[in-house]
Amino acid sequence: MSRKLGFVFPGQGSQSIGMLSEHFAASKIFNNIFDIAKEVLGVDFKKLIFEGTTEDLSATEVTQPLLLTANQAIWKATNISPSEVELMAGHSLGEYSAYVAAESIDFEEALTLVSLRAKFMQEAVKEGEGGIAAIIGLTYSELLNICNEITEGGDLVSMANINSDSQIVISGTKIAIDKAIEVCKDKGAKRAIPLAMSVPSHCKLMTPASIKFSEELDKIDLALPKTQVLQNFSVSHSNDLSVIKENLVSQLYSPVRWSEIMDFFEKTQITKLYECGPAKVLTGLVKKRFRDIEISSLSDYDALNTLKNV
Repeated sequence: MSRKLGFVFPGQGSQSIGMLSEHFAASKIFNNIFDIAKEVLGVDFKKLIFEGTTEDLSATEVTQPLLLTANQAIWKATNISPSEVELMAGHSLGEYSAYVAAESIDFEEALTLVSLRAKFMQEAVKEGEGGIAAIIGLTYSELLNICNEITEGGDLVSMANINSDSQIVISGTKIAIDKAIEVCKDKGAKRAIPLAMSVPSHCKLMTPASIKFSEELDKIDLALPKTQVLQNFSVSHSNDLSVIKENLVSQLYSPVRWSEIMDFFEKTQITKLYECGPAKVLTGLVKKRFRDIEISSLSDYDALNTLKNV
């Protein structure tokens, strides 16, 4: 069987203080991407990583361009052409990294775009009024019923990230999230815990952000992706640039269908999958579910070097 490479790009939650220190120490190409980000945005992400606090890195308006930069720096350090890759996908914000890697969006334009995306998301819901929680151990249908019942009672909550059959993130108003956590525990969830994210992503509360974001996205000229990129909203690849844009807008207030995206990777018979980001969140999800898919996280500098030498 010929080599079929797949790449996945993580989103918010993969950042950490001191991350990717070996990459910074060893790779000029890697550092150059952070230099470009500093020129474009006027923010020194490298300094934030090594001198900032966890809270500094967790603010949505910092996290989104920071993760885009880190993902892109790792991707460029692989020295792989997108035409060598069978399939790409990004989790939530990571979808923008996939399109940059596929040479559909310029990195510099993407930096500005995701910074505006983060700004609009932060403005859509006042601090403290929204919430996000991870629910582990309930099925999709069980959690859907819980979300529907609470929403019908007047407090909005819905599924935001469908990461696996039993690991789902919910998003909505803080009141609704607090209610859902208690109901999920009563229904037998193994874990039901609030997450430290400053905006309730991927739910209807993001509709105002999506309207503003759509106007900014319309100003950007996309190029045809040089490999297949599965979109969060549709779990499909498109060469129709207007469809790509529509799906990126819809992604803001719709669930990330990550479990289905990983099913697609399996069906495509990817022989080697790489997580192109600063942590191992997606690697863990794949390893738990797919025994036949080999995956490595390029947050490990040795794994990056191995890939470069294949």
